[in-house]
Amino acid sequence: MDLNQLKEQIQQWGRELGFQQIGIADTDLHAEEVQLKAWLAKGYQGQMNWMSAHGNKRFRPGELEPGTLRVISARMDYLPPGTQPVKLLQQKDKAYVSRYALGRDYHKLIRKRLAILAGRIREAVADSELARAFVDSAPVMEKPLAAKAGLGWQGKHTLVLNREAGSWFFLGEIYTDIALPVDSPGEDHCGKCKACITVCPTDAIVAPYELDARRCISYLTIEHEGSIPEDLRKGIGNRIFGCDDCQLMCPWNRFAQHTEESDFQPRHGLGDSDLVALFSWSEEAFLERTAGSAIRRAGYLKWLRNIAVALGNAPTTEGIVQALKDKLDYPDETVREHVRWALEQHQAS
Repeated sequence: MDLNQLKEQIQQWGRELGFQQIGIADTDLHAEEVQLKAWLAKGYQGQMNWMSAHGNKRFRPGELEPGTLRVISARMDYLPPGTQPVKLLQQKDKAYVSRYALGRDYHKLIRKRLAILAGRIREAVADSELARAFVDSAPVMEKPLAAKAGLGWQGKHTLVLNREAGSWFFLGEIYTDIALPVDSPGEDHCGKCKACITVCPTDAIVAPYELDARRCISYLTIEHEGSIPEDLRKGIGNRIFGCDDCQLMCPWNRFAQHTEESDFQPRHGLGDSDLVALFSWSEEAFLERTAGSAIRRAGYLKWLRNIAVALGNAPTTEGIVQALKDKLDYPDETVREHVRWALEQHQAS
């Protein structure tokens, strides 16, 4: 089997494993290294200190995995059908969970599929000593690598866009020492469009292709520890875990395909839940109902903090006010502080 045939075989294996696209990139990330260092210098990473850790390994694949010559980049669509995200965002007493987190944790599913693919590659090439899979599990610049591998381009919101699939997809990578033929990088098709910049509720996209994570709702509700800045709380609306607005407004997502993966379908009613109902979950209920879910990343205290903010942004009702009052004496000060803020919003109204 020559390398072109091997590449075609890898792509066929990928389709059989549920990936919609497989591309190949080289390991030259010099331009992306310069951009990342400039972004870090501005402090846009916030509390995500891991973004600047690991030395040069993030943008030099050969230092993370010696012998790496190519990166196999894989795309898997995840948008569940029938979840009506725009309608849900307009129902302020409902909880909005980012569409990617409604089902099973994608890390586990994609890592398992990539591991199978990596195993097949190792079996096919006897003298290959490297085929390691990654899914957000190491310092890997997955979006620039996906763009280099021809899976799309990084849009003005910094997510990868594909002309046939929009941006509702996960990415995963395999580092290999096989010199596979590379794909042509994706061309930028954003043009003059600024829909994602305009729609961002907290003005986190500070310039085209530049995101200040410290203002991003996904960062604030998942990564950020402690108190959420007050000036950003109104913009969070009813989003309790992540945010999809920049994707919802992107014209290219007219071409997005719904997933057929059963593991990505909503679980425990999280696709259409009342804020008050979720706020009443005990920690035991939270742990039980988020088992195997990406939501576990936030933890129970952030879960309560985020829902308190959303309740503060919801229409004033007796049930909402009482739910907040019931947690005025909650043991955690950060939760109490956000509950007090939420009650103040209803007193003001």
